[in-house]
Amino acid sequence: MRRKGVSREGDSGSDVEAVLDELYATPPAEFVARREVLAAAARTAGRAEDARRIHAARRPTLAAWAANRLLRSRPEESRQFLELGQALREAYRTLDSAELKELSAQRRRVVSALSRQAAQLAHEAGHRLSDSVQQDVESTLRAVLTDPDAAEQWAKGRLEGALTPPSAFPSDTPPPTRAAPRTTAKTSRAREKDEVAERRRQRQEQLTRARRSAAAAERRLRDQRTRQAKAEASLGQARDRHARAEERLRKAQEEVQHTAREQQQAEEQYQAATDALAGAEREARDAAEEVDRLRPPGERK
Repeated sequence: MRRKGVSREGDSGSDVEAVLDELYATPPAEFVARREVLAAAARTAGRAEDARRIHAARRPTLAAWAANRLLRSRPEESRQFLELGQALREAYRTLDSAELKELSAQRRRVVSALSRQAAQLAHEAGHRLSDSVQQDVESTLRAVLTDPDAAEQWAKGRLEGALTPPSAFPSDTPPPTRAAPRTTAKTSRAREKDEVAERRRQRQEQLTRARRSAAAAERRLRDQRTRQAKAEASLGQARDRHARAEERLRKAQEEVQHTAREQQQAEEQYQAATDALAGAEREARDAAEEVDRLRPPGERK
C-alpha cells in the first residue's frame, strides 16, 4: 500500500504537487514538523528532487494560511472571486467617476465579507485571527482583485505571506483620452463619433458584467452566512443536548454507586443475620441435647 505523499516512479511530479498542497493547508504551528515528515518520506522513496522542493517550502504567516484555507475550503466562491477581479480590472479601465465610485463600494463589501469567511474558517480550525492578521487577509484579497499577478499567486493556494495591493485600484480615475488630430473632413468626425459610441457601448457592457459579478458574489456571501448561522445554531443545540445527556449520565452513575452501596450493606446484614440464625440454631440444638441428657433415663426421648 502507498504511503501518503510518497510516489512511485513516473508520477513524482503530480504527487509532489499534492504534497505541497497538503503542506500549505497545514496550520503554521504544525507546518515545519509536517514538512520534515513529508521530505523524509520523499528521501526514503529515493525522490531527492521532490524532497528538496518539499524542504524548501517556507512556513506561511497566519494571514497567508487563512487566505490559502479560504481558497481550498470555498473553491467555487474563490473561482468566482477571481473572475470578479478580472471583470473589475477590465471595467475600471473605461468607467467614469460615478461608475467607479459605485463599483468601488461593491468591491469593498465583497472583500470585507470574504475576509470574514476566512476568519470564520480559521476559527473553526482552532485559530483566532487578530485584528492585524485580519487586515492582512483583507489586504491580500484586495490585491487579488487589483493585481493579476497577485490573483495568480493566490489561485495556487500556497501563499507564504500576505499580499499588498497597489496604492490604488488600477485606473481609479478614468484614463485621459488623447485628442484626435484636427481635420476638416466630415468622414473623420463621423468616425470619431462612431468610436466614442463604441467605447461607450463597451464601457456599459463591462460595467454591467462587473455589477452582475459583484452582486452575485454578495448574494453568495449572504447565503453562506445564512448557512453558517444555521449550522452554528444546530451546533449550539447539539452541545446543549450533549451537556444535558452528560448531566443525566452523571446522576445515573451516582445513583448506581449509591444503590450498589445499599446492596452491599444489605448483603452484609443478610449474611450477618444468616450467621446469627445458624448460631442460634446450634445453641438451641445443643441446649435441647443437654436437657435430654440430664433427664432421668425413663423420661428421655
